[in-house]
Amino acid sequence: MQLTAYNVKTKEKNVPILDAVITRTAKGGYMAQGNDGKGNKLTSLLSEAKALAAIEAGTAKKGWD
Repeated sequence: MQLTAYNVKTKEKNVPILDAVITRTAKGGYMAQGNDGKGNKLTSLLSEAKALAAIEAGTAKKGWD
């Protein structure tokens, strides 16, 4: 499973997120944060199912207790 995001700086779509860490927002949503390998930070909002599937697949780390 590959997490992707929109890169605001370069205006590219579906950029793979490297070193992804999934965190929970204050309202209970899920957010993946990482980089694109070129020094640009990426953030993407996720559904609960997609976030937990990415953690299970090993493509992202769990960022909460």
